Amino acid sequence: MKSSALMLVIGALSLVGGITALLNPLAATLSAELLAGYVFVAIGMLMLLSIFTDDSWRSRLLSLALGAAILAIGVSLVSNPLKGVLQLTVVVAVLMLVMGVLRVFLAFWVPATRLKIMLILSGFVSLVLGAMILTSFPFSAAVALGILLAVELISSGISLISLGLAARDRAT
Repeated sequence: MKSSALMLVIGALSLVGGITALLNPLAATLSAELLAGYVFVAIGMLMLLSIFTDDSWRSRLLSLALGAAILAIGVSLVSNPLKGVLQLTVVVAVLMLVMGVLRVFLAFWVPATRLKIMLILSGFVSLVLGAMILTSFPFSAAVALGILLAVELISSGISLISLGLAARDRAT
């Protein structure tokens, strides 16, 4: 019962957060960019700290190089959020295009099932979204990340609420 109530509360908070982000996508975009920046800073610092626990010089050098690069990316995102929004928007759009192409190609490797159709549809959606973001760039940068965050929060909220209700029903 406790876990179902917790899922319902977290789901409701996620849903409210998603709706709030959808109502103000610029603020959500800046929040997502800053969150990403702070996460990069934390990961970079942890990788640099791992140098002291690595066994070989090769792994220490790799941790040093990757940690310094990730830390630099994080500091860049946090110190200049508007530039970071532009950079992250391009990265997200390119990733959507790449994932779209990969999904369509993958669809030709799976047997003729519903999965094939879903992969092709999903691939085309990713391709269209990536192209939409890039063709309206830099204007899309102001809201693209915020809208993606809003959709993710709303989707997660609905999923968690559904899981919480199902868990509650099973418990009774």
